Amino acid sequence: MATISDFSRARPSVPEPEDQGRRNYRTVWISDIHLGTKGCNAELLIDFLDNVDCETMYLVGDIIDGWRLKKKFYWPAAHNDIVWRIMKRAKRGTRVVYIPGNHDEMFRQFTGLNFGGIEIRRAAFHDTADGRRLMVLHGDEFDAVMLSHRWLAFVGDALYTFMMGISRWVNVVRRKLGLPYWSLSKMAKHKVKNAVEFIGRYEEVVARAAAERGVDGVVCGHIHTAEHRMFAHSGRDIEYWNDGDWVEGCNALVEHADGTMEILHWPDEIAAREAEAAEREGAAVAVAA
Repeated sequence: MATISDFSRARPSVPEPEDQGRRNYRTVWISDIHLGTKGCNAELLIDFLDNVDCETMYLVGDIIDGWRLKKKFYWPAAHNDIVWRIMKRAKRGTRVVYIPGNHDEMFRQFTGLNFGGIEIRRAAFHDTADGRRLMVLHGDEFDAVMLSHRWLAFVGDALYTFMMGISRWVNVVRRKLGLPYWSLSKMAKHKVKNAVEFIGRYEEVVARAAAERGVDGVVCGHIHTAEHRMFAHSGRDIEYWNDGDWVEGCNALVEHADGTMEILHWPDEIAAREAEAAEREGAAVAVAA
């Protein structure tokens, strides 16, 4: 089995490009990568890591999918490349904080330790540049299904995996047609009333827990739904941030140097970048003509 030091010494199958104008952020939060599954959009995440830099990176759980790996081992080279890039980032001086989730709960036993420059924490507190204090955790602690009916969570995981399989084939066809990435499961969650109600309740519970801990807001993952909402609790406004996932939405939450935060939808960022490049190329051809 590969160790942390093995990843740091190895070379990636997809070389890391030279830093040519990477975006710089104060903080980046990503979660729900689900390495070890076919649903992981590894190529999109590699592109993100190659185009973004930061002072602090929070890995907010479900980075590796232990549930799937126990059933069937799946670990392509691109998944090694992601681990390599994160390790190199820590080696270059980025503070990397890993908060395991329910799918990678096997790493929770190492809470408080540091591996290869990566801090493992059960939860964390982050102070933004403009003075807000945010609680950072995966969020399965507030999932009623996980707490009361763990067996149902495994059933739901199997159904989710089936839907992601269909989504992969849909996107194979879309790529051949020149269409951008699209998530079937994400669309289904927003269309099904019960799923929408569950997400709403979950957001409220997590925000209330943050308020009870005296912080200004919370950053979590777990439900694969990137979102920013404000909740009122005991006369205070509480911020709720969900950094999304890299299976369906391919999102990241970022903090700018002034403390401003935003959710990036990376497929849209790639489309905008390619459109800009095509426009520049077209302008150059027109000038040459």
